[in-house]
Amino acid sequence: MGDTGISVDAQARRGLWVGLGWMALSMGSFIGMSIGSRELAVNLSIRQVLFFRALVGLFVIVLFMRSLWPEIRQMRQFRLQLIRNTVHFTAQYFWTIGVVLMPLASVFALEFTMPVWVAFFAWAILHERPTRARLLAVLGGFMGVLVIVRPGTGIVDPAAGLVLIAAMGYGLSLVLVKLLTRQNLPGVIVAWMILIQLPLGLVAALTDWRPVHIADLPWMILAGAGALSAHYCMAQALRRLDASVAIPVDFLRVPPAAIVGYLFYHEAIDIWVFAGAAIILFSNLRALRAERVR
Repeated sequence: MGDTGISVDAQARRGLWVGLGWMALSMGSFIGMSIGSRELAVNLSIRQVLFFRALVGLFVIVLFMRSLWPEIRQMRQFRLQLIRNTVHFTAQYFWTIGVVLMPLASVFALEFTMPVWVAFFAWAILHERPTRARLLAVLGGFMGVLVIVRPGTGIVDPAAGLVLIAAMGYGLSLVLVKLLTRQNLPGVIVAWMILIQLPLGLVAALTDWRPVHIADLPWMILAGAGALSAHYCMAQALRRLDASVAIPVDFLRVPPAAIVGYLFYHEAIDIWVFAGAAIILFSNLRALRAERVR
């Protein structure tokens, strides 16, 4: 009996760290997608950016279609897949506007109002109990973000409101992904994302089409592969972690985004970024320790 208890505890601990590893890969992929999307938007419309991101994803999915097709054709939870991807596509559109018009760190900081919505939708839809540790992780992460961006006149931008709407949409989308993982493999969820969002992107792109150049191709690949990888890794993480545990960890995406913005786009960066990162890291480590005990 004692051996069984130790085995279960070790398995739970391993699942936690594997889930965190997938979250780390998801963070890096999101940053890559952001860079590719911003560079594409120099010459193309934002609607085209969404279309080409999905088109690149289609080429990748085709490579795995033989293994995915038996489950795809069963169309499990298709209505939920449709709702999730419509919400996510709309949120992506607003988010991409923010990526193009605002500093990367500011966009990610505003996006991280999302855990509030994740906690709400996880409670309302998944019936996940919002424990004290998780709520403190959300609060600590949000405080860290505020330290990084120090909201003031510099962040007051019409695009900021769109990013906040996107954050709410992402929060609902992630909780729906958690629900989808109960009957669908992560690869199938990502495949449905491409199959549904590609026609949505094409219709939108045709309303604002601009000439496409060969120089745009590398950025299309980066944006599309980054988007696909980000959502696959997130789905893998959500198979192993509660949504309200996984998302506060995602706050750690902000400091790398600030560094990338500084290196590639000469966006201002200072000691406050690292002070905020310390708050984010500390609050999440405390929450993770509490989760292990629980």
